Amino acid sequence: SSMTDPGPHLVIQNDGQHAPTITIEAALAWCQQVPGPAHPGRASSVGSARMTAVRGFARYLSGIDADTQVPPLGLMPYRTGWTPPFIYSTAQIEALLDAARTQIQHPLQSATYQTLIGLLAVSGLRIGEALKLDRGDIDWDRGVLLIRESKFGKTRLVPLHTSSTAALAGYAQVRDRLQPRSKDPSFFVSRTRKRLLYPVVHPMFRRLVTQVGIGADAPCPPRLHDLRHTFAVRTLLGWYRTGQDVQTLLPALSTYLGHREPASTYWYLSAAPELLALAAARRDNAWQVDRS
Repeated sequence: SSMTDPGPHLVIQNDGQHAPTITIEAALAWCQQVPGPAHPGRASSVGSARMTAVRGFARYLSGIDADTQVPPLGLMPYRTGWTPPFIYSTAQIEALLDAARTQIQHPLQSATYQTLIGLLAVSGLRIGEALKLDRGDIDWDRGVLLIRESKFGKTRLVPLHTSSTAALAGYAQVRDRLQPRSKDPSFFVSRTRKRLLYPVVHPMFRRLVTQVGIGADAPCPPRLHDLRHTFAVRTLLGWYRTGQDVQTLLPALSTYLGHREPASTYWYLSAAPELLALAAARRDNAWQVDRS
């Protein structure tokens, strides 16, 4: 949109359509015209951004032109679309680890990405939590990670299997041998002896995913964060398959993952068709027992 001054009157030019001033109807029509490929999530975000700009301009213009209509709040709300997580198979995770071992030439970088991807897969940590780990955050005797002030400002302890602790210890030996002079407290370090940063990790992970050929037909490309989703879904699947009391155990999983409340963990029940089917079957069986 643009504003021209033909004389004593204002003319609002809206994609070639001239109007004497801003009206709610014209603003809404412009916000609903989204250029480019059609996509529900994109239409919502672009339309919401346009409406924010229109409201700001209309508020300014109302001081000059009394006929200006300022669109009310909530007229074009932003609705985020739900993106189903990519659930990695065991073979796909192993392929990623193998690619990190064989396709990354620098030995420290190779060991770093093998260990980082493996830790995310077996612990369900957020990528930011893993990158924030310091060397002193690992209790080697008890096999416990200290996750300090993560999302929502929460600090928690994350126990690991002995095999995972051994893998971390093996990486620490390689890191200290290849970078003996590193003074950075970070557990995972880059080739420059500094803490790994997400803008560096993300493209490397995308490169490994592409090389392995994972998720080529998926609606959304596999993400690092999907390793966390995979961990949660696999945990729930294991509980259902072995007949565990999932409702009782769910708060423990919520605490382990660092969720603010168990309701956030319930979201995973709809993340995989198999998991949803198992939950439904458990519910139906319980209902039949109650009826009898």
